[in-house]
Amino acid sequence: VFPIIENRQETLAENIDFGIAHEDEDILIVDKPSGLVVHPGHGNHTGTLQNGLLYYLPSLKYLPRGGLIHRLDKDTSGLLVIAKTSRSYKQMVSALQNRKILREYRAICVGAMSSGGMVDANISRNTKNRIKFTISKKGKHALTHFRILRKFEKHTYLGLRLDTGRTHQIRVHMAHIKYPLLGDPLYGKRLIIPRGATKTLQSKLQHFKRQALHANRIRFNHPISHKELIIKSKIPEDILSILIALSNGPIQQEDIESLKYPEN
Repeated sequence: VFPIIENRQETLAENIDFGIAHEDEDILIVDKPSGLVVHPGHGNHTGTLQNGLLYYLPSLKYLPRGGLIHRLDKDTSGLLVIAKTSRSYKQMVSALQNRKILREYRAICVGAMSSGGMVDANISRNTKNRIKFTISKKGKHALTHFRILRKFEKHTYLGLRLDTGRTHQIRVHMAHIKYPLLGDPLYGKRLIIPRGATKTLQSKLQHFKRQALHANRIRFNHPISHKELIIKSKIPEDILSILIALSNGPIQQEDIESLKYPEN
C-alpha cells in the first residue's frame, strides 16, 4: 500500500539554494550546504531544504516531509535522498529501514587516533538538555564504523559508515570515545592548536564554527530500476582548507578524494 497522498499546505514553497547531485523521474539526491536546516521545526518554520524542495518540485507537497527519506543536521553538509513519487518513497523508506542504503561520511576529529574501529552504543535524548543526545543503555541501538584516512599531530581525518541513523549519531559516538568532531558546538572539546602551528592553521581552526562532518558518498539500488547507484559529493571548501592547513603543505581535492574508505 502506497503512502496516503495529501496536500501538506503547512510547509511553504520558497526559492532556496541547494545543489543537485543526481536526478531522474523517481528520485532526487541533494548536495546540501552547511547551514541549511533540512525540514521545518521549532524555530525554523521557513528557509529550510523542505521549503526549497517544494519550490523546485511542487508535486512533492503530496509526499510525507516533501519526499525526504532521511535528514542531516543543519551544519552537516552532503548528500540527502528525496523520493519524487509515492512508489519510490515507499521503496526508499523500506530500504532505509532494512539498512540497504549505505551512507558514508568524512570527518575531522580532535585527537590523533591510533586505529579505526566501531562504536556500538545506544543513544537517547539527554534529559537535562533537550537539544543534545547521549549514550544510554535504555536508548536506541546505534552502530558507527570508522577508519583513519589521514593522521595529524592533534587531529584525525576519518571515513565513517552508519549501520543505523540516530540523530547526532556520529557526533555523539565520536565524543563518547573521546575524539569529538572538530568545531562541534554541542559535543566538542576546547580548541586545541598543535605545537608549531602556522598562523594560517591557527586562524583556520579558530574560525571553524561547525562540526567538520560531510556526507560524501551514498550507495543503494534504485527503487524502480533496481540498478546500483553510487553518488559522491566533493569535500566542501571549509573542510578542505582545514585539511590543507593541517597538512602544512599542498593537498588538493583530488588527493582528498583518493583517501577512500576500505571496501572490506
